[in-house]
Amino acid sequence: MQRYEKYKDSGVDWIGEIPEGWEILPGISFIYENKAKNKGMIRNTVLSLSYGKIRVKAESELTGLVPESFETYQLVNVGDLIFRPTDLQNDTVSLRSSISEYDGIITSAYLNLRFKENANPKYFHYFFRSIDNNKIIYGLGSGLRQNISYLDFRRFDFPFPPLEEQQAIATFLDDKTAKIDQTIAIKQKEIELLKERRQILIQKAVTKGLDATVPMKDSGVDWIGEIPKHWEVRKFKYCLTIKNGQDYKHVETDSGYPVIGSGGQFAYASKYLYDGEAILLGRKGTIDKPQHINGKFWTVDTMFYSIPKKNFLGKFLFYCCQCIPFSFYSTATALPSMTQKDLNNHTIAIPSFEEQKQIISSLEDIEAKIAKAIALKEQEIEKLKEYKTVLIDNVVTGKVRVS
Repeated sequence: MQRYEKYKDSGVDWIGEIPEGWEILPGISFIYENKAKNKGMIRNTVLSLSYGKIRVKAESELTGLVPESFETYQLVNVGDLIFRPTDLQNDTVSLRSSISEYDGIITSAYLNLRFKENANPKYFHYFFRSIDNNKIIYGLGSGLRQNISYLDFRRFDFPFPPLEEQQAIATFLDDKTAKIDQTIAIKQKEIELLKERRQILIQKAVTKGLDATVPMKDSGVDWIGEIPKHWEVRKFKYCLTIKNGQDYKHVETDSGYPVIGSGGQFAYASKYLYDGEAILLGRKGTIDKPQHINGKFWTVDTMFYSIPKKNFLGKFLFYCCQCIPFSFYSTATALPSMTQKDLNNHTIAIPSFEEQKQIISSLEDIEAKIAKAIALKEQEIEKLKEYKTVLIDNVVTGKVRVS
């Protein structure tokens, strides 16, 4: 991409040089705050800002903590820039602004910035994205939680290209960012397919074995189907000893033994519940993500820890646990749960000890290859996201020319 022919000092340290035909203007020159309320229920399309995009809230979402009347909400027009002005100090990750593609209403907790005729809203949408990505925005704001008001943007120095150039930049970035986002979405789908492939291979191995030529028989269990004729069907209680985790607060320290929850290790304890190989299963909340651990650990009271019995390999049982249709046991509440009785009576297919070893070895090899492929795609996604950020930064500040 080409640079402009001539540049000049912008007078703003973080922007540096800008093209000779551009200006630096305070926000008051072309931005004003829209405070028009939805008096008389002029509109009923409720909007929200989520992950840097304005979206329409579904009817099912308009329950619970909502106002008695949406008359207090502010009117939003197509082209308005919605900005979340609160809590800069504690949230330095989420995208705080987006341009609206809808006429609707939004809670007055947001800033609604509207542009005068001399400014292109889409160009400044990308500029706001740039100062958000670069954390320039976190130098603004006041108060304990670092909140931003319209006054901060009135004084803020913006690069201001000629209007035609603003339009050209907006059109260019619409096209380029859409293509980048599309490529990212394809790679994310490929990752999901790899994960699905891994799950299919695990389920096939722990229910059908590795030899496709052996005689089969009906297991009598719907989710398992046919199994090798020489395999057995057993309930969990004959393979594992299932115990309850315990509250860790009275033994929590800054170091020591790992405390394991549904998402993995999150704290340390001065004591341990168990020392050895175990499979951890969620009792409440995340009940479908088993974990395998071997060593000293403490696990919380929303988890079960299951100890393999003689002639059963823990890693094989761990793979079996990844295939159990746990949703069958979850309660119809906001927090799914599973009882020890449910787990004890669940049925799995069991091969010989030697076959368990072979299946473990095969699945570990498969997992390593798929994990490597996923890691490469995740790296590619991160590079694309970095490229998108750099591209937006360079274009909206005039470091490169788009026309």
